[in-house]
Amino acid sequence: MTDKYLSLNGKKFYYDEIASYSFRNSIPLNGYESKTLEFCRNWLNGVQEFPIQTSGSTGAPKIISLTRKQLEASARRTIKLLNLKPNDCTFVCLNTEYVAGMMMLIRGFIAGLQMIIVEPISNPLTLISPDENIAFGAFVPMQLHTILQESPERLEQLNQMKGILVGGAPVTPTQQRELLRIQAPIFHTYGMTETASHIALRRLNGPDAADYYNVLDDIEVGLDKRGCLTIKGDVTNNELLVTNDIVELLTPTRFRWIGRADHTINTGGVKVQIETVELAIAEAFADNANSPRFFIAPQSDEVLGDKVVLILEGEKLGEQEEQQLFERLRPLLKKFEMPKEVYYSRAFSETATGKVSRQRTLQKLGLHTE
Repeated sequence: MTDKYLSLNGKKFYYDEIASYSFRNSIPLNGYESKTLEFCRNWLNGVQEFPIQTSGSTGAPKIISLTRKQLEASARRTIKLLNLKPNDCTFVCLNTEYVAGMMMLIRGFIAGLQMIIVEPISNPLTLISPDENIAFGAFVPMQLHTILQESPERLEQLNQMKGILVGGAPVTPTQQRELLRIQAPIFHTYGMTETASHIALRRLNGPDAADYYNVLDDIEVGLDKRGCLTIKGDVTNNELLVTNDIVELLTPTRFRWIGRADHTINTGGVKVQIETVELAIAEAFADNANSPRFFIAPQSDEVLGDKVVLILEGEKLGEQEEQQLFERLRPLLKKFEMPKEVYYSRAFSETATGKVSRQRTLQKLGLHTE
């Protein structure tokens, strides 16, 4: 372990000094670096259980505990799938306090990868040299979008990777078309903190691109009475995990994600799936270079019970722009799926991982969140 090291914000830390924390007084650390190295120290010293905070994008953040065995099982699947080898370089630009970033560290330790770790920003490749030969990276969709928009010269650096994971948020139609420029295999992940990161992957580019997820080896999936996905495997300690995700189960190892069960709006007796409406809105904004962030929410209505409303971030659209948006939506949505009102938020509230907090944004606007 003496000669093994990782790079964190451009600083080199050898594994043996991380394990003993012997560098602590000689190298100044910021809060992010301290927390990242604290996890690394615990891992290198064989700690068997790790508390991990959920992101809070779909509910109140909470702390759950995962065992080393669960984390290792998850990591080995990704290592095998992408054929990662010792001394391959992995780029860690997701928050290491949450499962996605933490699992990047664990894969690095288990596979003997060279790790380059940076604090999460929208264009993380600007923090490293274009000459770095990266084999593996994981990003949120916004990061890849920003890289392709602001640093097109980095495309070759992405192309040389064995695999790229993208997750943490839906991939919009515009983003999916952008990603076709990348030659390296890109996989959209499905998973959660409780499953120690992803348990299924969907190819986004190349001849194997699909609109469905393939479940990883030795993970059992099924449906509950609501049509929501159930998961069982070593990553769940072989206990049945019932999710809140409505899926179409195509085969025992393949499913198409529809949306969350708590994202269904009953409007006038008709059930509207929020994700279906949001996909149409993303398509309507596809030709807009500066399309705003948005989400759909239910709001109480005396006639309908709940009505579908659209929340847009930024300045209010002009009357003509708003009308053009609805004209583009009409062929894409059914009558009851059409938003009945548009609300504007100057800036959306976000979780610690950069996801939109719908609940806090609605509360800030004075709209009910039940």
